Amino acid sequence: MDVLYRAGETHQSVASYCPRLVSVGSRGSLGSLSSSGTLGSSSAAADEPNIFTWSGKVTKSVAKPHERNLFLQSLSEEEQNPSSSDGQNNASVEDKDLVANLENGVKFWTDYSKVQYHPQSLYELYGSWTDFDRFDNYGTAKEVVSEWSQMEEMNERLRFFVEECDHIQGIQFLVDDSGGFASVAAQFLESIVDDYTNTPVMLYCVRNPDSYGSSRNQCETIIRSLHDAVSLSKLSYYCNLMVPIGLPSLSYLSPLLSIKDEKHFHSSAICAAAMHSLSIPFRLQHVGPASDSAHSSGKLDIGELVHILSDQGRQNMITALDVAMPAPSLTDRTDLRNIQRSLHSLTPEISDEDEDPYAVESMVVHGVLDAGGKRASISQVKESICSALEGRATKPKFSHLSVSRCPLPIPLPFPSIFSSSVGQQGEILGTSHAGARPKGPLAVGSVPMAARLRSSSAIAPFIERRSASLQRLGVARGTLGSQVLHDWGFGREEVEDMAEHLAKMLRPFYPEMDLTSDSDD
Repeated sequence: MDVLYRAGETHQSVASYCPRLVSVGSRGSLGSLSSSGTLGSSSAAADEPNIFTWSGKVTKSVAKPHERNLFLQSLSEEEQNPSSSDGQNNASVEDKDLVANLENGVKFWTDYSKVQYHPQSLYELYGSWTDFDRFDNYGTAKEVVSEWSQMEEMNERLRFFVEECDHIQGIQFLVDDSGGFASVAAQFLESIVDDYTNTPVMLYCVRNPDSYGSSRNQCETIIRSLHDAVSLSKLSYYCNLMVPIGLPSLSYLSPLLSIKDEKHFHSSAICAAAMHSLSIPFRLQHVGPASDSAHSSGKLDIGELVHILSDQGRQNMITALDVAMPAPSLTDRTDLRNIQRSLHSLTPEISDEDEDPYAVESMVVHGVLDAGGKRASISQVKESICSALEGRATKPKFSHLSVSRCPLPIPLPFPSIFSSSVGQQGEILGTSHAGARPKGPLAVGSVPMAARLRSSSAIAPFIERRSASLQRLGVARGTLGSQVLHDWGFGREEVEDMAEHLAKMLRPFYPEMDLTSDSDD
């Protein structure tokens, strides 16, 4: 984890271990956590800038501080009394209370965060409030970022973490691109590209199931379609690899999971687990020329992953993400529960067709069990995956495999999202019982995982829908969409450039587009 975390000391000379993170959110989005990274009253009202250009009346509205939930209170008590310990029975009852409190009371992502944050990590945008501002499309955020020199502040925070690295292999960038933060991210990414020219950027565009709510009228439908198209065009322009994540519903993702779409606590756990798995190759240690050991195999850095997925095959930089959670045990290759067949896509609007001879993929498998219930060896996993690959009707053009024996830990406060058929080590016990309560960290200690990024023709519908929307609604003259884009600050020439960029992204899937373009010229 040293690849993603930094060791340091607080002002009181207390050792700290913090993520190399810059988090940008709405004002009031930190819950009971202050922007300095400590638990307590939020600093949203306390650190307002002094404004001297207004001499009239000032009305001050102060939000009531968010109280810490039972889980955060228990963390605070542990820090204050590390040596105190209750009896085993009392601890068990307390843990059950914590699980129940988290399942029913999470409102902010900080409600279940155990991490200590550096004072440079957490930044709240002025002009964007969690509770009452409409910050729901690309145009609403353009002016917000330009005020108060906020982009300069965000860049300085990132620079702090970059400059203390001996070597930076790349930047993992996560954004909820369903609303105004797509615009914030595009502007932030643009400055990153300017400042760190040779540093690869891997972008995850993550959405919650409730972001797919139905539009109330035609105008909302047009705005939503244009937002998706503009976001894809702008964000993809400033990154090296893009991974869209977020289905309209996760409740049917797998019979081994019990997910409630209305709970962001649940959906975020799936996304985080998948991204944790994908980052494993970046965190493996070099052990020699073959980069293999008894515990891991297939080390990559971000630049190498980008090269594998976007510079080969169709040379497409938008990839689909598939996940098996938990991954099944290694069994006979004819078993329907093998790892390849257990992968479910987390990327929306893609084709079910998986027969692309130009496909390129990178798979990570970790913590898988063998037929006897023990952790499978690296060689066993590699042999099983290669055997399954050989059995596919259409093989990918290139496939990379990273393996680790370390499973995904399921600590408190992980949500209770596993079905009754999942065992203590993530083994699949059998058919789940109707009416059985979902299992969480008290019943499941860890799970084996498999995650795959694939660059193939399956992603074409995702790009095509957005390209067609921009052409139909934005480029055509006299449409309502063209006025919307104008109101968002886009001139006609910039709209045409965005449309051309999306069309260019489609050409690897439709070579005839180049022929048509040449004949038109």
